[in-house]
This record gives sequence, C-alpha cells and structure tokens, in this order.
Amino acid sequence: MDNKGLIFIPDISGFTRFVNETEIGHSRHIIQELLEIIINANQTGLEISEIEGDAILFYRYGDAPNLQELYKQVEKMFWGFHRYLEAYDKRRICQCTACKSAIDLTLKVITHYGEFASYNVKNFSKLIGKDIIIAHQLLKNDIDHHEYWLVTGGLMKNISSGSLPEWINWNNSLKQTETGEVPFQYAYLSQLKDEMPLEPEPQLEIQSKVKVISLVKDFDAEINTLFYTMVNFNLRGKWQVGVQKTDEVSDVLLQVGTHHRCVLDKGVRIAYTSNFSYGPDKIIYAETEDNKTNSIYSTFEKIGEMKTKVTVDLYLKKNPFMVTMFRLMMKKKIEKDLRQSLENLAELVKAVKMPVEL
Repeated sequence: MDNKGLIFIPDISGFTRFVNETEIGHSRHIIQELLEIIINANQTGLEISEIEGDAILFYRYGDAPNLQELYKQVEKMFWGFHRYLEAYDKRRICQCTACKSAIDLTLKVITHYGEFASYNVKNFSKLIGKDIIIAHQLLKNDIDHHEYWLVTGGLMKNISSGSLPEWINWNNSLKQTETGEVPFQYAYLSQLKDEMPLEPEPQLEIQSKVKVISLVKDFDAEINTLFYTMVNFNLRGKWQVGVQKTDEVSDVLLQVGTHHRCVLDKGVRIAYTSNFSYGPDKIIYAETEDNKTNSIYSTFEKIGEMKTKVTVDLYLKKNPFMVTMFRLMMKKKIEKDLRQSLENLAELVKAVKMPVEL
C-alpha cells in the first residue's frame, strides 16, 4: 500500500481569463488569498506536492478514504473559497476589472485514488506515476459547468447509504486517455453554495453620532481620479494637514474594514475604512477612528466630465459634553486644517494619473 494513495486537486476555474484580461497585480493577490484559504482548510492530513498556478496538487498515501470524509473536505474548502469572494465583493473599494470579476471565479475538485511515487527536489516532494497523469487529465473534460466534485471509480466504492447530502446527484462520464478510458462520476456544487452560512457583517460605524463640521468644495478633476487621490494611503502625507505618512495598512487591497495608521505631527491615529458605496456619478467613503469617537465622510458627486463636488462631513460620537467641548475648543482649528487640506488636494490631483489598478 506504500505506493497507493489519494490524489486531491482543487482547481480555480476562470484563472487564465482572470489574469490575462485583467489587472495582473490585483488578480495575483486575490488568487494567492484563495489558494491560502484552500490550504488552510485542509482537515484530512493532505500533503502538498506543488501549487500549479490555479490548482493545488494534494496527496495522501494509504487506504482510500470514505466518500463522506472527502465530501466534508470538499465542503470546507468550497465554503472558505466562496466566503472570501462574497465578503470581498461586498467590501471592496477597487473598481478595476480584476476586483469586480473576482466574484465570478469558481472551484472544482478532482479526487482520484491510484498508484504514484514521490521524490524530493530540495524541500519539495514531487509526484510521478500514471495516476498522477490521469488526475491532471481529468481536469480537462466535457462537463458543462465549472463548479463540481469529480470522483473516479476507486473512491465510489467507499460510499455508504445516507452518508452524503440528499441533493448530491451523480452523473456518469468517461475520460479517454492514452492508457484507455477512465470512468468517473461528478456532482454539481451549486446547491452547496446556496447552503453556505455567511459570516455576520461587522459593525463598523458609529451608531449614534453628531455632525460637527461640513465643508463643500468643487474640484476641476474627474471623479474617479479625485477619489483615487484622496483615498490613496501613499499620498496622504502630500495633502492632508498634520499627517506625515500613513502606514501599517492591514490589507493589500483596500476594502471596508481595512485598518491603517496615520503618523501625525503630534502622535498617531489608528483608523479604518467604515463605509463605502460606488456609482459612476456618486461615491461615498468613510473612515472611523479605531475607538469609534469620530468619523469623516467624503462624498464625491460628478457635476461635469472634469468637475467634481466633494462634501466632507466630520461626525463625533453623540456625547453632549464632548460635542460641546469640541465646538468651543477644537472646531475652528480642525475646520481650518480641513479647508487647507482640500486646497492641497486640488493642487495634488492635477499631477495624478489613474493607474490601471485602483
């Protein structure tokens, strides 16, 4: 039995189109995140032979596992994969094609039992054998959907009545290979996606707040370029009064919930992106202090092809004493700094060009 084992290949469908037709940097990061989620969902002692671009070659020597164990593994990887995509699609800030189309990525899983051997190349364990070739050939088939679980005959023997969900409907097919026909069965996973429990949305906004400052300024700039310039953490120190730099950003791709640190002339400020909505003519973006004492909302409204109105609203947590003290002691200075920041932004945006990736 030393040379027999399970071959388990999760494959992200749509990967080739995703990286060829969209912004490569963002797509590469999203795929990396998805592959890490699949790896972290390993609960059956699978070993990794290699990561093959859009797929992971897992294996495990020993007796063939029962189908219920395999299903639970497929379920965990599938749900982790789609939870990430659902959450990112709801929270993403970026409007590039890669980020907008990530939600359409799909996952299929090939499971095959057979003979293979391993050999080591430095720190990597490579697999060889005809069943490794067969498993990879099964990735290319005539199945007309992109989310399914494919199982070859050797594994179908280990199925007991009632061990799988009732909705699983097996379809029979054959794969013609150089060594002959390989029979397999497959089941679509669309029902599994419908049954996926979603994680609760985090409560990021201040529930009870009071507006203490509201400023309006018209910019001679295209709405998306202006928005990109304002939210880009690398540019904050160039226009925002009192800010030296912004660092320690928690996410590579900015999204609702992303934390960052502003290094100020006096001290530091920890904040996170707390609200976002996007339309071609109106964008709303908000950041909230980590201790939820204040929030700044920036509303961008298109008033011409190269004309954008920006409204900046500062809110404080509803506390009569703190609000009164702010108005008496701090409002005048902060309002002045915000006005100057907007003037600085108007000059900076003239030299900013929208990148391919947002």
